[in-house]
Amino acid sequence: MKKILVTGSSGLIGSEVVKKYGQNGWKVYGVDNNMRADFFGPNGDTRWNQKRLLSEYENFEHIELDIRNRQGVNDMLASIRPDAIVHTAAQPSHDLAASRPFDDFDVNAGGTLNLLEATRKHCPESTFVHMSTNKVYGDAPNRLNLVEKDTRWDFGDAAYHDGIKESFSIDQSKHSLFGASKVSADVMVQEYGRYFNIPTCCLRGGCLTGPNHSGVELHGFLSYLIKCNLEGKKYTVFGYKGKQVRDNIHSHDVVRFMEEFIEAPRVGEVYNIGGGRDNSISILEAFKLIEDISGKKMLYDYVDQNRAGDHICYISDLSKMKADYPNWDITKNLRTTFEEIHQSWLDRSE
Repeated sequence: MKKILVTGSSGLIGSEVVKKYGQNGWKVYGVDNNMRADFFGPNGDTRWNQKRLLSEYENFEHIELDIRNRQGVNDMLASIRPDAIVHTAAQPSHDLAASRPFDDFDVNAGGTLNLLEATRKHCPESTFVHMSTNKVYGDAPNRLNLVEKDTRWDFGDAAYHDGIKESFSIDQSKHSLFGASKVSADVMVQEYGRYFNIPTCCLRGGCLTGPNHSGVELHGFLSYLIKCNLEGKKYTVFGYKGKQVRDNIHSHDVVRFMEEFIEAPRVGEVYNIGGGRDNSISILEAFKLIEDISGKKMLYDYVDQNRAGDHICYISDLSKMKADYPNWDITKNLRTTFEEIHQSWLDRSE
């Protein structure tokens, strides 16, 4: 039986990986210590997801471990020696990183290094998939020629119609401390690939979303927005007139790409992974869509101050992913994604 190790296994992407490989018949080891609850409080708690996975998949084993524990990570990899590693564990918030910089860097950069070095020592043939972020580009996309439309900002130059390519600069821009720690991890994953010939890839995610997200204000854009609509709670829009654009990708489609990469891995690769232009939406447009689905009016406040390092318009160019892995494409459109998240919050509120 093949084995896969998933860090952050109770989170949005990690749990989707557990589901996929649990169904595929692999032995799945999930590493999670519910640090999200520490970062975001009770609303960020992911124990419900951990319990769900343990109840649904007999071939799933939960490991309670903090990836900052270097010796623990080393011993775990030495014991399991998995065929593949999917690393999704992270401190994911811009704002929180500024108030807890050591926790942010130790989890995002240090934890990733612990996993990479243990992989090099004990199972260098294992495929290593790292969930990076589009925040490695900092706020440099904001310096592009942008045009303001009725409900959104958009790229003004035809060269960027399909979005940001992997060749876009990650240097000399404001990243937020979170973005900087993720740059460190991203470059290290590439380096362990190229320097030690380990099959690694960095997936620079746009807005990753789906029904199993424990969305909170500081992280989980769509999930939190939909939760606010459902509960009649005010959503706070931070700057850019609410016209800031994100491309949203369902966790199912993220994991489908991971599966393609694990089946035919490359060394030291980088991919921008998101919903692309077809699944892009502004906050104002998201309000309209969830109102149409739920029948409830969206309540919100506007603060005329954007978050530091935040993108005005970000769309992932998916052409490299599709060229390298032609069997992969987006299967879940925006409305389907919204409906699934809405239903998930309804189910959890019962």
